[in-house]
Amino acid sequence: MKRPTIADIARRAGVSKGAVSYALNGQPGVSEATRKRILAIAQEIGFNANSAARALSGARARAVGLTLCRPARILGIEPWFMGLISGFEAELGAQSYALTLQVVASPEQEVEVYRRWWGERRIDGVIVTDLRENDIRIPVLHQLQLPAVVIGGSGEPGAVTQIWSDDGGAVTEAVRYLVALGHTRIARVSGVPDLLHTQVRTKAFNEVCASLGLGDAVTVPADYTGEEGSRATRRLLIGGGRPTAIIYDNDVMAVAGLAVAQEMGLSVPGDLSIVAWDDSPLCSLVHPPLTALSRDVSGYGAQAARELLNAIDGKKVGNVKAQTAHLTPRGSTAPPRA
Repeated sequence: MKRPTIADIARRAGVSKGAVSYALNGQPGVSEATRKRILAIAQEIGFNANSAARALSGARARAVGLTLCRPARILGIEPWFMGLISGFEAELGAQSYALTLQVVASPEQEVEVYRRWWGERRIDGVIVTDLRENDIRIPVLHQLQLPAVVIGGSGEPGAVTQIWSDDGGAVTEAVRYLVALGHTRIARVSGVPDLLHTQVRTKAFNEVCASLGLGDAVTVPADYTGEEGSRATRRLLIGGGRPTAIIYDNDVMAVAGLAVAQEMGLSVPGDLSIVAWDDSPLCSLVHPPLTALSRDVSGYGAQAARELLNAIDGKKVGNVKAQTAHLTPRGSTAPPRA
């Protein structure tokens, strides 16, 4: 786990360590062009001059970082993140590590946070969520040599260790279950479309619907919030060819969808069957209780934290396949009315 040093900057800039020191501290002794080049290299490799004392001591920060590119308000209502963080804390706390959390507005801001945290020696590694196709964060983590674990990748070999599960298999199980009940018009309300795990689920949903002869597989994109879940549900229920079953990509949207159906005078599960994802306590608190794709979210987080601590310790780590979400039938699913 090599941290960037003044020597690294000097080598890349082709100058002495003294010249780097002058440039970083705003002292005379180097030209303005050289100063700008040195500062650009320092930013690129994640060096921060204010962390010199810790760099000299070689001490670890004993903290790992987590950035979330989601609206901050979602953290208060999204059980997935609360379960995930509880798993992080259980494992990190046992090893006397802290979790540093920051909410950002874009992947580009995430990259800047990684550079700053790593350069200032605030963290020893990061946990990465919401992987995207051609994700700009991954090359930066590799460049910085920042220990990292990605949650929710595809499982394919790459530069960063992944903790992943077979989301496609879970979607397939849910659709086959609904078809076995007699449903032929099944729709889905998805999460953010550009997230890799959303794309995996959408692809699997389309393929299983096609293989079972269900016609067009309708997926309405949303953003995991109750507001967007309600909007997507209304869109599906007021359109032609109303579905008799809807699968939701999280339980917050599923609960919102249940409320919309009841508001419109539809019976659940008589007129509409509902399947949620993640199976937080929310699914058992509503009436009827929601059928859900269940998984141990806290255990998922704990596994990610263990793998990251192993990477920080210099141990060899590789991709880990977590348990696939399994269907837990409850009162929100039944055969459709004739």
